[in-house]
Amino acid sequence: MAFTDLLDALGGVGCFQLVYTALLLLPCALLACHTFLQNFTAAAPPHHCQRPPNRTEAATNASAAWLRVTVPLDRHGVPAPCERFREPQWALLSPNTSVRGAATEPCEDGWVFDRSVFPSTIVMEWELVCEARALPDLAQSVYMAGVLVGAAVFGSLADRLGRKAPLIWSYLQLAVSGAATAYVDSFSAYCVSRFLMGMTFSGIILNSLSLVVEWMPTRGRTVAGILLGYSFTVGQLILAGVAYLIRPWRWLQLAVSAPFVVFFLCSWWLPESSRWLLLRGRSQQALRNLRKVAAMNGRREEGDRLTAEVVSSYIHSEFANVRTSSSILDLFRTPAIRKVTCCLMMVWFSNSVAYYGVAMDLQKFGLNIYLVQALFGLIDIPAMLVATTTMLYVGRRATVASFLFLAGLMVIANMFVPEDMQTLRTAQAALGKGCLASSFICIYLFTGELYPTEIRQMGMGFASVNARVGGLAAPLITTLGEFNPILPPMAFGATSVLAGLAVTCFLTETRNVPLAETIAAMERRAKEGQDPSKKDAEEKIEEISLQQLGASHLKETI
Repeated sequence: MAFTDLLDALGGVGCFQLVYTALLLLPCALLACHTFLQNFTAAAPPHHCQRPPNRTEAATNASAAWLRVTVPLDRHGVPAPCERFREPQWALLSPNTSVRGAATEPCEDGWVFDRSVFPSTIVMEWELVCEARALPDLAQSVYMAGVLVGAAVFGSLADRLGRKAPLIWSYLQLAVSGAATAYVDSFSAYCVSRFLMGMTFSGIILNSLSLVVEWMPTRGRTVAGILLGYSFTVGQLILAGVAYLIRPWRWLQLAVSAPFVVFFLCSWWLPESSRWLLLRGRSQQALRNLRKVAAMNGRREEGDRLTAEVVSSYIHSEFANVRTSSSILDLFRTPAIRKVTCCLMMVWFSNSVAYYGVAMDLQKFGLNIYLVQALFGLIDIPAMLVATTTMLYVGRRATVASFLFLAGLMVIANMFVPEDMQTLRTAQAALGKGCLASSFICIYLFTGELYPTEIRQMGMGFASVNARVGGLAAPLITTLGEFNPILPPMAFGATSVLAGLAVTCFLTETRNVPLAETIAAMERRAKEGQDPSKKDAEEKIEEISLQQLGASHLKETI
């Protein structure tokens, strides 16, 4: 009998599951704020060269006339951001007059920034423009590198130390590093803090999802998993509102970091996954946690009567051959696991590279950045509603593949829309991003269900590493647009389509299927799926006997 049957006997999707899921998903919402924070804290407002300090004409510096004679116009007819005339060109004050060949020089005395929208950003404070304009992208890449390292570190630690300990540490690390970022006085220190913040992203997301999945009965896993996507969407809407109200970048950074102190304090109440405890032989602690679950779900009497023997009768058939995974090679050692791992590597990379390629540079759309951020968040809601419905009634594989196909086509089609049609370009990009966000959260749930319990965290951590490689690659692919504007959307769209094909061809459906607990169990499932008639008769008899044993224990003790 499956472990999920025991959860059903203790209340199913009850009060405990609802409270537990809410406490885990709220921090995930604010993670979105940190991921997309540089859309606001690193925004580059219009700017032009500062006047030379020794000019006697500086008394008129604030006037449009002074700006006209000291700064040339670029091809769009606005003051050039990175150069100025060596000498004032007074002839430009006359109507319909232009000068050619006038000597220019770089902005040696700094820049004047338009502070009407953003009173301060890291771009203004450290003058990350012109020759230094690539540094904000570098800071975002450093953050994504932290996410990548965190996926490798916390994914492995969670299988060794449990889900709860790395999660609590991630809350604390994000609270400290996020607050420290608001007080740094150099760009290098800012990058270090962002790296530490990025590490916690993986620690929180991976462990929160595993805890939700492992405490949720089968019938509640789909909704619980998709709620993680909704929380990330809500976080983007929260960011748009908070960034609109709190515009100085240091105060904004502090505002989205401080709540993690509360999450750190509350997280001590969260029970460890009983599935993991049973795998580690800590049956007494698992039993205590299960009794807490029963009490919160209004099944205190059943929980008090629960014994180690009853628990063992439910999980014996699933855990009998379990072993502790200690090597990432376990993800490639056997045929079924190897096929899943190789396919998920491509799917996670493709989804991530397209998602961040679309979502991380809102200023390119030329519209109000707060409005674009809100639109990008709002469009995820109907997309995820569709994803929820199809995951419940159609299945995981069809849902993930369909959204990847649709997203790829949207991104490719966007390159045929003229640049002057910014509203249409933004709407189309928002739809593509909504499809990618929906497929992303479906992949999180799908991956957690595909891997067996003994290597689930390692598998999700490894898959997440591939997603973070995609996040790092996205800015590099975007720079290809300087050579040919068709290359970035073609690359983003093609990878999404190929990932959809991989899901369709190589992954199996997991809807309403109990979680596999061991590698051996997953290999048996794969063989039975190819030829059910080859199942060993003795194994059938053993399973029937174990089910009867569990039923008899349940009748005698509960």
